[in-house]
Amino acid sequence: MTSVAPAPDGSGSNPPEPPEDSSSSWVRGAVEWIVVIIGAVAVALVIQLTSIQAFYIPSKSMDPTLEVGDRLLVNKWSYRLHDVNRGDIVVFERPEGETSDIKDLVKRVIGLPGETVTISDNHVLINGQVLDEPYLPEGTQTAAVGTYPCPPSNPCQIPEGHVWVMGDNRPDSKDSRYFNSIPESKIVGRAFFRVWPLGRIGPL
Repeated sequence: MTSVAPAPDGSGSNPPEPPEDSSSSWVRGAVEWIVVIIGAVAVALVIQLTSIQAFYIPSKSMDPTLEVGDRLLVNKWSYRLHDVNRGDIVVFERPEGETSDIKDLVKRVIGLPGETVTISDNHVLINGQVLDEPYLPEGTQTAAVGTYPCPPSNPCQIPEGHVWVMGDNRPDSKDSRYFNSIPESKIVGRAFFRVWPLGRIGPL
């Protein structure tokens, strides 16, 4: 059996530890807070670089769905988990040949890989069928403008691995009608939530 040496007062219990120096306690607390802050910053950076990032809307091309000054959260992992869906609002890198000063553009996915796009009588047709676009303001007309107007006699074929994107503000949007379909590899992510302004916070 292990024995315990008696305390100086003969009570058999260990002597009380001396009180901790207040200065060393403060230093330890400060170090812990620094570690917590550094960890939080590191987590935020990892999230921004790998999954979620905030973007600012600089133009009217998606008006009225998105207005100038809106700030969005973009999920950069979405299309690693599932395919791009028609109707998604996506942020993508400026296509080659596009002269805009804006590095990343935001548009809505209209056509998917392998489909044909036609613009006729101010409507968008996918595989020859008029596309229902409930997100557009009533009376919106889609003109066959730009470099790739896609008339019925010569519909635009969307290559595999590409999507056709357009702004909701059809009269004031330079989109796939100008620069054709974009590679899915150019897509940064899917816009899913508006965080600013406060009166318009909500999912997209």
